[in-house]
This record gives sequence, structure tokens and C-alpha cells, in this order.
Amino acid sequence: MNYWQLPRIRRNAFAIWQRNVLVWKRLIGPAMVLNFGEPALYLLGLGYGLGNFIGEMDNMTYIAFLASGIVASSAMTTASFEGMYSVFTRMVPQRTYEAIMATPTDIDDILAGEMLWCATKAVISGTAILIVALLLGVVHGWQALLVIPVVFLIGLCFAGPAIMMSSLASNYDFFNYYFVLVITPMFIVSGVFYPVTTLPELMQSFVQFLPLPHAVALTRPLITGQPVVQPLLHIAVLSIYAIVSYYIAVVMVRKKLLV
Repeated sequence: MNYWQLPRIRRNAFAIWQRNVLVWKRLIGPAMVLNFGEPALYLLGLGYGLGNFIGEMDNMTYIAFLASGIVASSAMTTASFEGMYSVFTRMVPQRTYEAIMATPTDIDDILAGEMLWCATKAVISGTAILIVALLLGVVHGWQALLVIPVVFLIGLCFAGPAIMMSSLASNYDFFNYYFVLVITPMFIVSGVFYPVTTLPELMQSFVQFLPLPHAVALTRPLITGQPVVQPLLHIAVLSIYAIVSYYIAVVMVRKKLLV
């Protein structure tokens, strides 16, 4: 087989997505508690507690600044967790993919479905935070609804790299490298807690090559009612990350499973 051929995206991908939805429904209770509880603690603890000392940031209350950034970072974290731990579980210990591949569904379909599911989980997480932010009076205007498709794109953007890590992993501990060396530093320097402009100039230039700052640059103005600056640039960066990482993930999983 030519591992490098372009992936085919077929209707079978939605069957994979549907399968994951059915599995998730069994855990919907604890999942909803986590999706609503964690952001509420973040926003109340940091937004109000730390916000009382900070006051305003970028012409908005700190809780509004933080909430709009947490929506993007939560989509990143949720898609990454799903693309690594859940995908690895289905790929290796459970050997679910081998069973699925005995049907007319192939690896291209499986990974397309997994990408869609990771993005869906990101939307669930992001929407939960958006609801909490709305209850706290942070959301301004109907344009906040546009955050939902943006969060879906963010989920696609981070799903591909996570699945790539799953194809390389031999056990769950391997994912610590990705979180410690990639996700956590990106979480800290990408404008979630403070503006990117406060970083040294060299770091500001470097950060622009990362996907999360572009995700935050889209979610923050949509939630707080401010104009979005260079939306096409941010959408293009996230889309490129999603498309390229999906292709590489398909190639890597082909090499892992089709031997």
C-alpha cells in the first residue's frame, strides 16, 4: 500500500463518529459535571479572585478576558485528550480499529470520524464554558454564538497532532511528553491569562506560529463583543494545522496498523 496517498473522506466516517457518541452517552453524567465544574472553578477562582487585584485587562474586566481565553484553551485540551488517550485505547489495548477494519470501513474513515468526534468534544466543552460565562455576565451580544463553529475548528486543529502522538505511543505515559513540552507551554504563552503583547518581541514572533494564539484571537472578541482583527488569517492558520496534521496522522496510523 502507498502510505502517502491522500486520505479519502467518505460517509463511513460518520459511522465512527456515531459509535463514539453512543459510547460517550454512557458517561454523560460525569462528563457534564467536569465540563461545567472545572471552568466554573477557573472563572470564579481566578476571574474574581485574581481579577480583584488586576482590575481591567485589554479594556475589559479580567474575568471576561480570562473566560474568552479559557474557551479556546479548553477546546485545545479536550481535543488533545480525546485524540491521545481515547484514540490510543481504541487503537491498541481494545484493538477496536482492527475489528472495524474487518468491515468496509478503512483507516481513512476511522481517522476522519475520530477527527470529527474530537472536534465535537471540543464544542461540548467550549459550549459549557460559554454557558458559565453567560451566567456570570461575561458574554456580550449574539455574535458569541459564532464561537461554536470556531471551537469546532479549534478541535480539528488539535485533534490531528494528538492522533499523531497516539500513533507513536507505546503506553499512556508517553503522552506526558506532549503535554509537558507542547500543550502546557502553549497554554501559558498564548494569551489565555495575559496579552501576548506583554511577551518579549522575539517570543511574540515565535508565538504567532502556534495555533492557540490564533484561536484565542477569534474567541475573545466574539465573546466580549469586540471587533475581530484579521479573522481570515486566524481561520487560515487553524485550518492549515487541521488539514496538514490530519494527513500526517493518517500516514502514521497506516504505517502502524497496515504492516
